[in-house]
Amino acid sequence: MVKTVTVIPQRKKLYSVSVEQKQQRRRVAAYARVSTDSEEQLTSYEAQVDYYTKFIQKNENWEFVKVYTDEGISATNIKHRDGFNEMVKDALDGKIDLIITKSVSRFARNTVDSLVTVRELKAHNVEVYFEKENIYTFDGKGELLITIMSSLAKEESRSISENVTWGQRKRFADGKLIMSFGNFLGYKRGEDGQPEIVEKEAKIVRLIYKMFLEGKTPTYIAKYLTEQNIPTPRDKNIWRSTTVESILKNEKYKGAALLQKTFTTDFLTKKKKINEGEIPQYYVEDSHTAIVSKEVYSLVQQEFEKRKNSKNYMTTSSCFSGKIFCGNCGGLYGSKVWHSNSKYRRTIWQCNNKFKNANKCKTPNLTETELKSAFVKVFNEILDNREEIIEFIEKTILGLCDMTELEKEILTAKAETKTKLEAVNEYVKLNSRTAMPQEEYSEYFDKLMTEYEMAQGNLHRQEKEKNDIYARNERCKQFIQTLKQSDILQNFDEELFNSTVEKILVYADRIVFEFKDGMEKGYIL
Repeated sequence: MVKTVTVIPQRKKLYSVSVEQKQQRRRVAAYARVSTDSEEQLTSYEAQVDYYTKFIQKNENWEFVKVYTDEGISATNIKHRDGFNEMVKDALDGKIDLIITKSVSRFARNTVDSLVTVRELKAHNVEVYFEKENIYTFDGKGELLITIMSSLAKEESRSISENVTWGQRKRFADGKLIMSFGNFLGYKRGEDGQPEIVEKEAKIVRLIYKMFLEGKTPTYIAKYLTEQNIPTPRDKNIWRSTTVESILKNEKYKGAALLQKTFTTDFLTKKKKINEGEIPQYYVEDSHTAIVSKEVYSLVQQEFEKRKNSKNYMTTSSCFSGKIFCGNCGGLYGSKVWHSNSKYRRTIWQCNNKFKNANKCKTPNLTETELKSAFVKVFNEILDNREEIIEFIEKTILGLCDMTELEKEILTAKAETKTKLEAVNEYVKLNSRTAMPQEEYSEYFDKLMTEYEMAQGNLHRQEKEKNDIYARNERCKQFIQTLKQSDILQNFDEELFNSTVEKILVYADRIVFEFKDGMEKGYIL
């Protein structure tokens, strides 16, 4: 039997041949995007909107819907592109027949996003026209071309990302400060691009540091700032303890900068990660004008460390919390309430280990009244001899200021650390270029790393010593200032106590107040 084949002629076009073709009136929209918020790019953005509005409206076969836009948005994914997402939704809802956009790279630089979106639109009979590449998605070859162009665009995005990253790291290595001024309290971008102090905000920063050194917690400071209607760095009304803490721990307020604290792990998702040693960091001293002194900053970091090691620090409303220690066993004194349900109710302070050991501590229980009275008497005795004490402290400060030898040691330690790190990197490069027995390589690599870590540890110890001296110097200066401004006390002054007393040691027959300048003063019980 002979087969008979009858050709049924095509009656509908598979895809558009050109944008200008004669066809049934179609609802047409355009998509415009620029990837940065620079003035130059925004001009381009406005031009795109104007161009596509006129382009669509002049075609009599088209009905203008809208120009959907995103400005200052990256195209590596579509998650945060509100204009794009709105356009797709309207298209799927049957409001658009044709979408015009400049190029595949303007539409998306992610191949998967491009294809998924195009296929979804195509399934709802919505065509996309890429003007630059002259690609229609209803064209049989359209998907192949989009795949190729999207992949190229993706690689372009990767290249741009790598170039930007390289540029940033080069600036870091050169010690050039990169800072986000929008949410940074106390600084604004100066005419030269460098940080410039905003004095009104800087006063708030100094207040935060002052209150913390006076014994206040970040939670208390946050509550106080909120009650005073002081705006946060993000111009909000409510302060959080975490915000206060971040200000207290940010080295930029002392005029230094630790660069590359975070890094981008994926150029598509822009996901960032805290740098825990995966890539180099750069610490730049005196990079810009400081709001607080190095001494004050070091003192604050010491205070954080002290409070961290004191489990009960400020767990009660009392200023004595976390500051009283047993001279017998070294344990912390805690507060106890006696006769809580009677008119004889009172708070006493007692060694927490008093009844835990076989040999009970001989140190006495103390009431808050006794502690306050002892401080008033001790501090007044200091004021009676303030001139001699101030003279002695000033001599101490002079001795602390001479860090010539220590600075030399730090420079030597930095050079040694750098040399050891370079040796590690060179050995890794050598292993990648030449065939080496891996057991031998691992053994020598571990040796080099041990030497580097030892050098780094030595450097950290010396820098800690330097910071401790800064902190001691500042404590002495603040104590002198307090002595000069103080009058004989008539009553207990909690703020004065917090700002001057480091800790209290209780013995069987006396109390010893240790002040923040290092001076000790006893009180006989």
